[in-house]
Amino acid sequence: MAFYNIVLLPLKKFKTVADFIKDFWQSQAEKHKAAHSASWGDNWAIDLEVENIGSYIKEGDTVLDMGCANGFAAIRQLARNPKKIYGVDFSEKMIDYAQNERENHPEKDKLDFRVGDIRKIGFDDETFDVTYTTRTIINLPNWQDQIQAINEVIRVTKKGGTIVISEAFWEPLVLLNAMRALVNLPSLVEHDFNRYIKKEKLEKYLESINLKYTCVEFSSVYYLGSRFLRDLVTNPSDYAGYSNPLNEVFYNIEKQYSGGGMGIQQAYVISK
Repeated sequence: MAFYNIVLLPLKKFKTVADFIKDFWQSQAEKHKAAHSASWGDNWAIDLEVENIGSYIKEGDTVLDMGCANGFAAIRQLARNPKKIYGVDFSEKMIDYAQNERENHPEKDKLDFRVGDIRKIGFDDETFDVTYTTRTIINLPNWQDQIQAINEVIRVTKKGGTIVISEAFWEPLVLLNAMRALVNLPSLVEHDFNRYIKKEKLEKYLESINLKYTCVEFSSVYYLGSRFLRDLVTNPSDYAGYSNPLNEVFYNIEKQYSGGGMGIQQAYVISK
């Protein structure tokens, strides 16, 4: 019989999933500072997100960008002439860069950036006309935390207000990978700092609490082009990041046509 020495390491050496996710975004803030790439390199998809969310913001609205990162998108939403936009993120370093951008903005009085947790938002009930998330809920480690976040964004939104949950979803990823497999393209992967939401689960939950919603596919044609068709006609390794010129081509097509269920980024627009 063999005997082995077992070494028990202190638990503090092991990070939780939540710690790992936060550390990733802290490092992204340091690396990219005020650029859009702090939250994502795909500038075309970010433009689609900002435009879609902005369509629900009216002049004079009080708005919450929950998970604002470095404030890049929140600052762009000032073009809708809201009364004020509050941006909240759990990464202190992201908020540092957001604050720096705010100080240099001519409409800085319309911006308020602060550190906070989407699972316990530090605002009173029914504070905001519009509350939105952008790839924020997917940074929570499990469905239970995600439900808690959804409940919080609903809580802080006024009766008659609008909640936009603009996130990454599991089912479109599966659909795209099925198509890619047909032509022997490698599978797209869910990042290790993300937990994509299952549309079926979200819809069942919203129905269980009697909230009306609409799913807006604002990126399906763009994803079909930039994550499938593009790879059939160009070599992805020839282009750094999202610089392939076909991305812009499909972005422009997306502005006119959408649908088909292939956009991993989708928005659930909830009426409270």
